[in-house]
Amino acid sequence: MAGTWDELVQEIKDRLDIVDVISEQVVLKKRGNSYWGLCPFHKDKNPSFCVTPHMGIYKCFSCGEAGDALKFIMKTKNIEFKDLIIELAEKYGLEVPASHRRGDSSLGEIKEQMLAATMVAAEFYHDLLLRNKDANAEIALQYLNKRGIGNDIIKKFHLGIAPKAYTTLYDELRKDFSNEILEKAGLVLKSDKGGYIDRFRNRVIIPIQNENGDFVAFGARALEKDQNPKYLNSSDSLIYNKSRLLYGLYTAKDAIKKDDAVILMEGYFDVISSQAHGIENCVASCGTSLTPDHVKLLSRYTKSRRIYLSFDTDSAGQKATKRGAEIIKEVFAGLGDIKQFDESYVSSDKDKYACEIRVIAPPEGKDPDEFVRSVGADAYKMYMQNAPLFIDFQLNSILQEKDNYTTPQEKAQYIKQIIPILAEIKNRIIRSEYVDMIAQTLSTDPDAIRSEIRIFERANLPQVEQIVKNVTKNDSVLKKAQKNLLSVFLVPDSPFTFTQINEMIGDTTFDDEILINVKSTIDKLTYTVNNVKELIEHLYTEFVDNAQAQAILPELIAMSEVYRGLNDEDFRSVIKETIDKINHCRQIKETEQIKKLYKGIDDDDPEALKIQIQLRDKIKKNRQKSEKFR
Repeated sequence: MAGTWDELVQEIKDRLDIVDVISEQVVLKKRGNSYWGLCPFHKDKNPSFCVTPHMGIYKCFSCGEAGDALKFIMKTKNIEFKDLIIELAEKYGLEVPASHRRGDSSLGEIKEQMLAATMVAAEFYHDLLLRNKDANAEIALQYLNKRGIGNDIIKKFHLGIAPKAYTTLYDELRKDFSNEILEKAGLVLKSDKGGYIDRFRNRVIIPIQNENGDFVAFGARALEKDQNPKYLNSSDSLIYNKSRLLYGLYTAKDAIKKDDAVILMEGYFDVISSQAHGIENCVASCGTSLTPDHVKLLSRYTKSRRIYLSFDTDSAGQKATKRGAEIIKEVFAGLGDIKQFDESYVSSDKDKYACEIRVIAPPEGKDPDEFVRSVGADAYKMYMQNAPLFIDFQLNSILQEKDNYTTPQEKAQYIKQIIPILAEIKNRIIRSEYVDMIAQTLSTDPDAIRSEIRIFERANLPQVEQIVKNVTKNDSVLKKAQKNLLSVFLVPDSPFTFTQINEMIGDTTFDDEILINVKSTIDKLTYTVNNVKELIEHLYTEFVDNAQAQAILPELIAMSEVYRGLNDEDFRSVIKETIDKINHCRQIKETEQIKKLYKGIDDDDPEALKIQIQLRDKIKKNRQKSEKFR
């Protein structure tokens, strides 16, 4: 258990995995020992954001943002360092030193109370249904049984019933929780007549869990025929964000990892029926459309990013399928091609695709819940195994209507629906195969279709975005050499101690104010840390309020990689050569300054000749020293 503030910060850092932290906001793709993605700090179209796990750092090579896991959370959540450490300490159950504790109830404590109240509410609703304690429990059970949901499923998904009375839940929870907590958790509402009433009444209750299994919200289905709305959902709160949470993920995540695939459905009962009948890798959004954050969340559980869309087969469902696919493509844009040709008959490297989108659309026209209950889970799994790629689903849907277009004008307009889909296919050979297939199906000249694709592409050329790259400013040779010299302190497997490295560097000085600050901080820390890992971690803590110094640290760490694995002699030679380079650059710089002085002397000045002789001698000595350092 941490005793001091610094020890607490260190313990939290040890618990944070930078790839996991950043994956919550950025879709990452592994390349070698690093992970790459689109930078969240500027409008990035080509992956320039690099995460290096073994160094514990990230850096964008376009906008220059860089730091460690803590800095990333601070930047993306707009939270101060102290507040973040306290919040994470509360999350991990670590004690915060008395000198840094908040005087009032912290945000973390409020969240904990909200979670506790929501859990008690879930248990209360569940108990009323399971033990038939509510007047309408029998009606709820009959409704669920009609949907093929028996006691086993009710227990697994913790389903419950909200009583019809106005304050049943409130009267139960007010004993242990304040009105503020109950209202913040979305369990009660202020009444127009004063006081509080239950938010959910006379409804089947579907508890919603986060990734960790905590109950954070509820979906509620009306029991009476004319009761509106049909579904009532919890509002966003401190513990629940519907745009970032997927229903069923807690119970599905192991299956998603195992199958390396996920099925996206529309409704709560789609997921409940499917998971209950053995289709365990399915999830649904919570009363909202699919969002980029949902997709980013899923990408953490399936390496190949194989996503099946399984929505209703009516027109609204087809629109949802198209919208969902577009969001998925948008999220993975820049990380590689979307899979556009089914290669299931040959072995292929999954990593060459950014993701794979398939559509499960049984011809019976039923939603997943109804299909699984009426036709069976085995039949659904068969459709899943043969699910077409999204591009094939799109084309097949359009081609089914070909007989509705007979005149040349109608056919021309009809084919225009297909052109944007074909234009997305980057592989020219695959595109040609699709063009030939479609031309044959429609009895059309394939060259005419190719011509239309070229016209479409020219009209939709992407605009070149002007990005100001603040990391492309060229450092002087002298500054680069000084950075290289500083980086030797950060070599993980260095054959020398910090003290020995300092002795080798000797009295070599630094010109840049930030580098001077970094060097003096390193000198101070080397008396208290035991290894390079601790040194790097303490440097980030020291410079938490110094953005310029923090930006340089990842650069120094990256430079240090060049010196890994060197033996004693080579390591010593590197330091000597770098110091010689610094001295050589300084001599050249000083010589140039002297030359300017020499040229600027007034020849009419009586002392001019004397000064010129002195400057000339100094230039000569500098040249000699410079030759020595070559």
